[in-house]
Amino acid sequence: MTTETAPRIALPGGEMLAWSDLPEQRLVEGGPLGALLARVVPAGARVLLAGPHDPALLDRLAHAEVTCLLRSHPDGVALADRGARVVVGGPTGLPVGGRWDVVVAAAGPDAVESVEGPRLGWDGVLARLADAVAPGGTLLLQVGNPLGVHRLVATTPWYADRADSAWSVGGVLDTGRPANPEQARARLTAAGLRAGACFAAYPDPSAPSVLVAADELDRRPTSGLFDAVLHGACAGGFTGTTVLQDPARLAVDALYAGLGSALAPGWLLLAHRPDPQRSTLADADALPVVLVQSGSAGVGVVEVVDGPDGWRWQATGGSARPAPAPFATREAARRDADALDGPVPEGRLLRTLLLDACLRRDLDTLRHLLRGYADWLADRADADGRLAGSAALAGTDNVVVADGGARPATADAAPAFAVLDPSWRASTPLDLDVALARSLWRFAAALLTGGYAHPWTSTLDVAGLTVVLGGLAGRDLSRATVAEAVEAEAAITAALRGLDADGRVRLADELRGVTPTDPPAGPRSYQQLREAWVRQREEMTRLAALLKWTEDLLTSRERALRRADATINLLSGSLSYRVGRLAITPARLAKRGARAAKRRATAALSQRRPPEEQQ
Repeated sequence: MTTETAPRIALPGGEMLAWSDLPEQRLVEGGPLGALLARVVPAGARVLLAGPHDPALLDRLAHAEVTCLLRSHPDGVALADRGARVVVGGPTGLPVGGRWDVVVAAAGPDAVESVEGPRLGWDGVLARLADAVAPGGTLLLQVGNPLGVHRLVATTPWYADRADSAWSVGGVLDTGRPANPEQARARLTAAGLRAGACFAAYPDPSAPSVLVAADELDRRPTSGLFDAVLHGACAGGFTGTTVLQDPARLAVDALYAGLGSALAPGWLLLAHRPDPQRSTLADADALPVVLVQSGSAGVGVVEVVDGPDGWRWQATGGSARPAPAPFATREAARRDADALDGPVPEGRLLRTLLLDACLRRDLDTLRHLLRGYADWLADRADADGRLAGSAALAGTDNVVVADGGARPATADAAPAFAVLDPSWRASTPLDLDVALARSLWRFAAALLTGGYAHPWTSTLDVAGLTVVLGGLAGRDLSRATVAEAVEAEAAITAALRGLDADGRVRLADELRGVTPTDPPAGPRSYQQLREAWVRQREEMTRLAALLKWTEDLLTSRERALRRADATINLLSGSLSYRVGRLAITPARLAKRGARAAKRRATAALSQRRPPEEQQ
């Protein structure tokens, strides 16, 4: 396509004609970045999107005047078809003296520079972008972390990247790029801007599905909300990829170590150009604490805002929710955006507390937490013992415990539990034991397949461990109840993932076949795959020992039978055996004749009786 067919494209020089930078991973409506821009960009503002961005961001910025700065000509043609003004040629192609109210470089300065034009370097591109910010305007800049979670779990080291896009590989050795937010803020200050809010981006800095305020992430390392958000983002963001270790586990461990923002894959910084005549366009105090991409239709991005009464849920950017399906085809679970309008409960995640107690072999704490959890679910059941709404799906990964589950002064008092995200709801009520067994089965599967140490025998399968956990919770769960819970888990997971009928059948088969020797679902971690191999080797060793014991037992029994047979054969050839056999034979024949005579007599008597007596 030529520029005549796309007149909104400006080619000042330096364009790359056979290159594409548009991200492969696309998020619904631009994801958390789109929701953040909707807050930062006021109506009628002039916006410069510098570098490749998700085309869905143009839809979120329909209320503003958008200019796209790209280095790829094919990408420029694609965005021009969406009605945006496009400049293709790198940062030197910007018009001299051009100013914008908001400049967005969410892919970083490196993605703005073209190899067909003069090379400015990281600081040179930043200076050009900072110069394009109007007085009182805002710059939104993405900075990659050379020691982020995504690099720590990568199978290929950062210094060995030979992809086409890796013209220069940046790392901690490259002092031309900032390696942490403090260095980035110093560069922004040197460029004449005032640094503001900073968000940690997970799990991919170029397409984050979660943005968390870095200050809050460091201030609350034991927050159940941050625990669930980071675990979910990294577990879903690396699904199907091969990694060195579990990124979700690493992210949560970093959170509890106070390194949640330090090990983030990237950071998103906001900076302002001071203007004494007007206020800045973005107020850091008004920005959300957390922005999470939701995969459910009708919910969009879920935000957590800080209000006078603490953190509160807020769902924004969702499209119109589809009408509920008829009863015959209704899904087992759904996401209700209207429920995301209330306070975020504080406390630690129940799953983390249970894992910690298992690792410490603390049965008292496990019994205390599980019994309190089971009683808390029972209090929310109806008169028929069934759970509905969010309580039916309140698993260990969506329940927080106040005060970290510490034992109260009163022995009979139970810890305070609360549903973290109340928008996950069951369409039909679940039996209390089935709902509890489903939650415990999920935890047992994660515990065994994840290779966590625990205080129980290694010969327990997932269903058996679920029954044991139910006993600690004070409930008598049978394997039949656990099997019913697995079927409910398959139906609920299929509904939340939007699977078709074939996908549901495959998912149900996978869940029924989960064994302790399987690796956990999600990323293919070398570490966890090795642990699964170790468990399989131990199981094979146990089975080989059992097989050898069985073979030894059969061999000893066979030898005993041979000795008995030899003894019988020896005795059968002796004189006493023959004399005894001659003496017993007439008695045996007489007994057989007496039985035959008795049968003939009984038959004769029955024939002489009248028909009425025979009946």
